[in-house]
Amino acid sequence: MFGTVELTGIERLLRRDRMLVAAMIAVLIALTAVYTIAGVGMEMSALDMTFGGRMDAAGSMTGMAIEAPGDWSAGKVTLVFLMWWLMMIAMMLPSADALILLYTALLRHLPDKAANKIRAVAFTAGYLLAWSVFSLAATLAQWGLENTGLVSPSKMALTEGVAVPLLLVAAGAYQFLPLKDRCLAQCRTPADFIAHHHRPGMFGAAQLGIRHGTFCLGCCVALMTLLFVGGIMNLYWISGLAALVALEKLAARGRLIGRAVGAGLLGSGIVGLGIVVSS
Repeated sequence: MFGTVELTGIERLLRRDRMLVAAMIAVLIALTAVYTIAGVGMEMSALDMTFGGRMDAAGSMTGMAIEAPGDWSAGKVTLVFLMWWLMMIAMMLPSADALILLYTALLRHLPDKAANKIRAVAFTAGYLLAWSVFSLAATLAQWGLENTGLVSPSKMALTEGVAVPLLLVAAGAYQFLPLKDRCLAQCRTPADFIAHHHRPGMFGAAQLGIRHGTFCLGCCVALMTLLFVGGIMNLYWISGLAALVALEKLAARGRLIGRAVGAGLLGSGIVGLGIVVSS
């Protein structure tokens, strides 16, 4: 009676569904990561941005000397928006998959199996929609900053001056705000989040996804703006920020890690401001 109990049919279905959802999330992350690295539609790929440009036929570096603002046509705005959005998906989904998997598993207990699959998709779509709003704002910010000369079109990063240390100070201070704590608490307790915010039906699932994405955005928005410091398509900064977000949400001492990073950002920004003022 106390030996190994064979999995029931329901348990096998639950395990299969969790594996299927996890595989779909992994494929989505992989596709968005490849898109980001390839820099589809951009003048250079993320590899070029990270490692300093590409070689031309004569063996010299090209693509890093373009400093005049580009032609921000409707097509370019769309491509830059897609770059931001797919980059956010690649960065944020790894730390959100636990909640997506939990929500999908809970849906298995509801009677309408076909509708539950749609609800799982609606929940994920709602989460990604929240990050599309941020991506649109980031695209417009990049456009405006590039046209004012504060962002280098070639490096896709803030130019030297007071803007970089000010952004570091702002991002560091945000790590200590009560808003950050409230949003991070929602992201760190997926079961409690679902219990408190669940609504029935497909629109309820989409609303739940949007709500979770909004909390996630409130938790990580300041960190994401740091891409303007290191370079929007710089793979070191992309991977580093994604790892930091995951640690904050998933590690036992994630909040302490976030505060330590905030202190470091504040210190770096204050030192940078001192250098700029004294020069």
